[in-house]
Amino acid sequence: MKVIFTQDVKGSGKKGEVKEVSDGYARNFLIGKGLAVEANAKNMSELAGKKSSEQHKADVAKQEAIDAAAKLKGKTVEIKAKAGQGGKLFGAVTAGHVADAILSQLGIKTDKKKVALASEIKAFGTYSAEIRLHPGVTETVNVKVVEE
Repeated sequence: MKVIFTQDVKGSGKKGEVKEVSDGYARNFLIGKGLAVEANAKNMSELAGKKSSEQHKADVAKQEAIDAAAKLKGKTVEIKAKAGQGGKLFGAVTAGHVADAILSQLGIKTDKKKVALASEIKAFGTYSAEIRLHPGVTETVNVKVVEE
């Protein structure tokens, strides 16, 4: 009997996979516990619809990332920080500070986990930060640290 897995089943199949299994295993275990549904025409068309919907969402997310990368290209964000003697900052400028600066100055929302700094920022100057917007879509932004 052909079934469509609705959840991952160790040793049998992954969610969304269509597979041929024995009738008893399908009826008594997989379908009985809600781990799979029978692969009839209705369920196959629903699966195709879900897959196309997921693909569309992925395409839209990638296009949004490409658009955001175009807006970030060659831009510089300015971060104001306090410093002690010798121009050494109190603390450091983190990826969170960079993400907040990008949101406030350029209007592009980025997660701090997706900001990669080339080195720790503990002094005034200009540094570069790589923004990973989507798998395969990255952009470099200049970070200028100035005195508050």
